[in-house]
Amino acid sequence: MSDTIFKIPESVLVVIYTPQREVLLIRRADAGTWQSVTGSKDHGAETWAETAIREVQEETGLDALHPDCHLQDWHLENVYDIYPAWRWRYHPDVCRNTERVFGLRVSQKMPITLSPSEHTAWQWLDWQAAADHCFSASNAEAILMLPRYMTDLRP
Repeated sequence: MSDTIFKIPESVLVVIYTPQREVLLIRRADAGTWQSVTGSKDHGAETWAETAIREVQEETGLDALHPDCHLQDWHLENVYDIYPAWRWRYHPDVCRNTERVFGLRVSQKMPITLSPSEHTAWQWLDWQAAADHCFSASNAEAILMLPRYMTDLRP
């Protein structure tokens, strides 16, 4: 019996933005590409929202539950093939991931505290420029949907 702990193929994508449509991007340490906050569930019972809150804290130092923040489940899911270079992190039978999309509105651009093992830099960009900088097509598409979700702030 193996003691290997595999990643769960269920992750979140959290677009962090200001009321002025400035979007936070962070640069991956392992690939050098720009992205929004992403991360997998820690365990099967962890909810999408719990995963989003945890990943925002781990990757940026921001508290998604702070009164100046508004976390919104966009009720969108992307299903995609896991890149071969990263497939070793998952059970050998797993080749696809389900990604749930969230938005996190913050009151203003804030300083970020990165986890140096995961990310090397951060920047706030206009939403359209941020979409252009993303490596991931699903991340860029989510950012381009931002104006729609800014007018629909249901919890």
